[in-house]
Amino acid sequence: MDEVKIIEIKKSVFADNEKDADALRQELKGWGVFLLNLMSAPGSGKTTTLIQTINRLKDKIRVAVMEADIDGDVDAIRIKEATGVPAIQLHTGGMCHLDAEMTRQGLDHLNLENIDLVILENVGNLVCPAEFDTGSSANAMILSVPEGDDKPLKYPLMFSVCDLVLVNKTDVMPYFDFDLERCKEYVKRRNPMAQVIPISAKTGEGIDQFADWLLHQVQTHKK
Repeated sequence: MDEVKIIEIKKSVFADNEKDADALRQELKGWGVFLLNLMSAPGSGKTTTLIQTINRLKDKIRVAVMEADIDGDVDAIRIKEATGVPAIQLHTGGMCHLDAEMTRQGLDHLNLENIDLVILENVGNLVCPAEFDTGSSANAMILSVPEGDDKPLKYPLMFSVCDLVLVNKTDVMPYFDFDLERCKEYVKRRNPMAQVIPISAKTGEGIDQFADWLLHQVQTHKK
């Protein structure tokens, strides 16, 4: 019987994407543009967090947003109306993540000469987005209190690839069995270098700290 040739497609896809991502990162560095890839599960408060944060940053640096969803344009409209910064909607055509080429296509519709920070709000998902390098300068994710403090143990890759973890909805922490210190410990197990900032997009708690972190990242990126 003839042998069947086996092609490792997944490995090839990831390898090609990593090359595209590295090339995109270098291009953005040349433009002096910092790209933040923001990930989370659906309903964690990404868009509300961005609105609060952008309104603290938009008079200091030039910000643009790319909203990625399977369909719809609700989030991009919310960002534009609430902040006034440029925002575009990316439709993934049913895919549960963005890769470097998809990200590049979105960036092609922004005037990078007039932008310091692009925030990519990735598709709501704790699995697929973590697997694909978007070419971002840094990765961040939002873990909301109602999701539980054990998520770093259940979704290890997501927490392993993130430079920053925002623990959102701290205002409802008294009503959930969520131990912030335990969550921080779980995050450190996955990624000792990751920073954890507790926030409440509703009350504004911790948003200044997140905005300061972003501002420092952008300023450092330009050096």
